[in-house]
Amino acid sequence: MEVPRGGTTVVLGPSGCGKSVMLKHIIGLLKPDSGRVFYEDSRIDRMREPELVEIRKRVGFLFQQGALFDSMTVGQNIGFALREHTNLPWTERRQKVEHMLELVGVPGTADRMTSQLSGGQQKRVALARAVILEPDVVLYDEPTTGLDPIRADVISRLILRLQDRLSLTSVVVTHDIQTAFKIADSMVMMKDGRILLAGPPSLFKNSDDEAVRRFLEGEASPEELGDLAVAPEDTSS
Repeated sequence: MEVPRGGTTVVLGPSGCGKSVMLKHIIGLLKPDSGRVFYEDSRIDRMREPELVEIRKRVGFLFQQGALFDSMTVGQNIGFALREHTNLPWTERRQKVEHMLELVGVPGTADRMTSQLSGGQQKRVALARAVILEPDVVLYDEPTTGLDPIRADVISRLILRLQDRLSLTSVVVTHDIQTAFKIADSMVMMKDGRILLAGPPSLFKNSDDEAVRRFLEGEASPEELGDLAVAPEDTSS
């Protein structure tokens, strides 16, 4: 699998097929049992933790549930990486935080606690935190999980906005087919830990592969349905 620079690659596949695990391999949170992982010319899977820190500064990560620190304010959450990895004074860090909050559409919330925000607002704050260091790459793990269709559309549009404004390379893991086709420049489908299909969205829409078709249409196979695939007996007299 290769991720094109400057575009949005959407990774699809059933639960348990390895999508989130793949993201963790990209960022070096997990080491592969076999194979190789590269970030540009740097081989991730052979790096030690101090070397990985420098790579991770260039990669933002939006966790599935946001993973915000509930003991910190919104501003402290977003500015955490600036405090840890830069020498910027507090005033400049605050300016960057405020700018990022405006960019994701929740201005004026820096002094709130995360518990005071709705689920959609928390996703936006988590997204702002993921891009505060102005990374080259952002990894999104199920960015629309737990959101209603309207809020999911907002997050989709935010991903596209950040892609345009910050010239990002994005990798988005999602089950949300509608979101996938809204944002994807290229798509990958995984099954049982392997790449089943990769290419532009049009390739997926026109695919005659049964597994791809069933996934996009939300149709379970007879094996997945088990006993439910058997028609009920006719009890009429």
